[in-house]
Amino acid sequence: MKSGLSAPQNLKSRATQVNKGKIMLEHAEILLRFAINFIAVLLLMFALYYSRHKKKETVIAATLFNTFAFAVLSVLSSAQFGVKVGFGLFAILAMFALRSETIKQLDIAYFFGALTIATLTSLQAIDFDYIIMILSIILLAAYLVDHPRILRTATQANLILDSIPAEVASNPAKLNAEIAERLGVVVLSTEILSINYVTEVVEVIVNYRAE
Repeated sequence: MKSGLSAPQNLKSRATQVNKGKIMLEHAEILLRFAINFIAVLLLMFALYYSRHKKKETVIAATLFNTFAFAVLSVLSSAQFGVKVGFGLFAILAMFALRSETIKQLDIAYFFGALTIATLTSLQAIDFDYIIMILSIILLAAYLVDHPRILRTATQANLILDSIPAEVASNPAKLNAEIAERLGVVVLSTEILSINYVTEVVEVIVNYRAE
């Protein structure tokens, strides 16, 4: 009698080995994609954003959001739901940005960048060379557009006045002049957020530059 496995058993064993090999390759690809994603979001949020704006909470939130989004999208990518979920996350973040008055638009833009990185790196249909090219463009654009030498003379701040100036709403030039005198800066523009006649307080966004 011949010893060993029969032909069907040999085929089954080889198929099992092939499947295990495919699974290992898929896992390795996911780890590689996550490594690319993590490096890119660290460059965006730490090397660019934190070094310029020093907002620890935004950095942590955007980095964790990126990681969670990558996990969800990478799982759903093989089920052909990754792109739809990615657009859904963009829509949710956009609605949150429009309805929030406390988060600055610049912070929201970096949040979008972190989500974009997670979406690009998690979708298995996108090749690695294309991912690297797009990520390079994203990081280069963020570096140039948010560089401190560009629009370096303009600064924005929220200001609360302890009194309501006369003609505060009808005469913006007068309000600008009063704020400029108080702060000793050149006021470029102002935006009134709220006027409270009970507490005699005015909240204003001021765009200014140092003299």
